[in-house]
Amino acid sequence: MTLSAIFLSELTGTAALTLLGCGVVAANLLPRSKGRGGGWVLITFGWGLAVFVGVYAAFASGGHLNPAVTVALAVAGRDLAPGVAPTAAAIATYLSAQLLGAFLGAVGCWLVYHDHFREEAPAEDKLGVFATGPAIRHYGWNFVSEFIGTFVLVGWVLVSGHTPAQIGPLAVALVVTVIGMSLGGPTGYAINPVRDLGPRLAHAVLPIPGKGASDWAYAWIPILAPLAGGVAAALTMPLVTAI
Repeated sequence: MTLSAIFLSELTGTAALTLLGCGVVAANLLPRSKGRGGGWVLITFGWGLAVFVGVYAAFASGGHLNPAVTVALAVAGRDLAPGVAPTAAAIATYLSAQLLGAFLGAVGCWLVYHDHFREEAPAEDKLGVFATGPAIRHYGWNFVSEFIGTFVLVGWVLVSGHTPAQIGPLAVALVVTVIGMSLGGPTGYAINPVRDLGPRLAHAVLPIPGKGASDWAYAWIPILAPLAGGVAAALTMPLVTAI
């Protein structure tokens, strides 16, 4: 694939991911939404299915949608997609496309729920549509939560291509869903740097009444912890599996 084709593929897939993922949170939290109060199960299934759609949309480039996956594949010495070597230019193309796509998908969510964002609601709920945040703010343990969740995701991605079951995007969706249900409670499970950073940037720049601050003091956790978890998986999985 050309770098421009990779960029378009990853941008499209990551935009679909955040449009649908942020959208399910908006449906659950925002005033007068018909989906209001659907709860954590709705959110985790919604994000899982958003991953399903995004991976299909970006299937040609490997459907990374996540810098932790891209960096982990490079660290593991694996091609980023069939015939795409992990060069600096290729990695930069993946990461920039993912960030822009995540931002654009979040803007799309805002457009869909424009009138709902104008209704009075807690600022933390409006931020929660876009970005993750800890249930209990303790940066060290918040880092651990995101690290472990991403380790599970990326470890599965590295191993899955070497197992007999080839169910592709559906399997990724189910893994993300169970991570959300089991490990996502402490932080909201970003497990993806651009899934948090792109929408957080959108929250910061969009004209949302009563939105409050974008909580940049926490933003480094869902960026660095998933990257560290992905690298740890890339270094560890070859030691415990036959990949």
